[in-house]
Amino acid sequence: MAYKHTVGNFSYDFTDLRTLLAKASPFRSGDELAGLSASNYEERMAAQMCLANLPLTVFLNESVVPYEDDDVTRLILDTHDKAAFNIISSKTVGEFRDWLLSDNADTATLSTIAKGITPEMAAAVSKLMRNQDLVLVGAKCRKVTAFRNTIGLPGRFSSRIQPNHPFDDLKGIAASIIDGLLFGCGDAVIGINPASDHPNIVEAQLRMMDRLISQYNIPTQTCVLTHITTTMQLMEQGAPVDLVFQSIGGTQKTNEGFGIGLSMLNEAHLAAMELKRGTIGNNCMYFETGQGSSLSSNAHHGVDQQTLEARAYGVARHFDPLLVNAVVGFIGPEYLYDGKQITRAALEDNMTGKLLGLPMGLDLCFTNHAESDFDDLDNMMMLAAMAGTNFIMGIPGSDDIMLHYQSTSYHDILFIRKMLGLRPAPEFEQWLIRQELMDEAGTLLAPENARSLLTFKGYE
Repeated sequence: MAYKHTVGNFSYDFTDLRTLLAKASPFRSGDELAGLSASNYEERMAAQMCLANLPLTVFLNESVVPYEDDDVTRLILDTHDKAAFNIISSKTVGEFRDWLLSDNADTATLSTIAKGITPEMAAAVSKLMRNQDLVLVGAKCRKVTAFRNTIGLPGRFSSRIQPNHPFDDLKGIAASIIDGLLFGCGDAVIGINPASDHPNIVEAQLRMMDRLISQYNIPTQTCVLTHITTTMQLMEQGAPVDLVFQSIGGTQKTNEGFGIGLSMLNEAHLAAMELKRGTIGNNCMYFETGQGSSLSSNAHHGVDQQTLEARAYGVARHFDPLLVNAVVGFIGPEYLYDGKQITRAALEDNMTGKLLGLPMGLDLCFTNHAESDFDDLDNMMMLAAMAGTNFIMGIPGSDDIMLHYQSTSYHDILFIRKMLGLRPAPEFEQWLIRQELMDEAGTLLAPENARSLLTFKGYE
């Protein structure tokens, strides 16, 4: 279906819904690289005005990727909750934006309608928002999940310890983990990106982390971010798998490029659920996404990268994950050129994911050839925390020595919690207090109080 918007004596024509969404997107280098971006600001504004007048019901009748060609489209439409959608079904995209910003859209109401919102609706409304709008709506949406602790509660701000090592050296990994624990980090997950996907190496990392949290009774969960097929193999062999990880995308073709399909995700999810390793909950999936993943694998179908990112959240939502992490800026400046574009993408990802009912986290980061720096990361993490993101990364010194990119550090977690009065997950916080690493007021104590952690030899 074609769409048109007239400004004065000039008409702008948009051939279909995917074209309209792409032209309405705030500028980013990836859409320009794909030839999808608006040609100028006038065309972008015309597309946004046209989009604002579009009824939300259009998104149930026109797909940006054909239903018959794409299992992600089929999943989104076949699982759509019509009863939840009824609350907003009469609205246009612009009216939906205004309603989201109003006091009528409180946390309870947003939770009620989450499954009635399609990813394309969430993407569309975000394109009409300024950064402060994205922060406000993101902060109102809340998703609480649990495994060995509770993530996403009000007043809480969690972190992933990311103790990567270029040679998968267990002693080096353990040192990074203990360093993070001493800073009060690791309540979201202790998650290793392995340099090698070999099952023996992955299993050794899983067993080392399992020994650590068992020896010190740490109420958190672990994950090795290997391919899902490796994790499934290790689960069958009895390895201590807490969370099943996988990178996912917003089209079937993107996921095929990752070597996965929806049936494989479902099989792994069921297998992890059967393990019942969670103590207070059984949200056992961990997904990572990133704007530009479909374009980089030539699997975008002419759809802009932010809409496809939202569609990846439609996949994640189906599996009720513990964590979803948008790795913002990791793919490079070809997709998000500078700090401004990365910041905008981070706020879009957080808001759209949370609007869809997901436990969103953000890896706020940049590659070394991007036009960005640590001042940008400082701004991003403050905005992300204000926008209610569930967790961010904790990396020694902000520099991932295996993946070779810049992210947020253990010190950054400490700063955000102190500045905004936020605390770790409650079960993890009580463990920190028992270990005399934190006092009841939430102040971090001297690491000398946790000498027993420093004697850990479970990496040998």
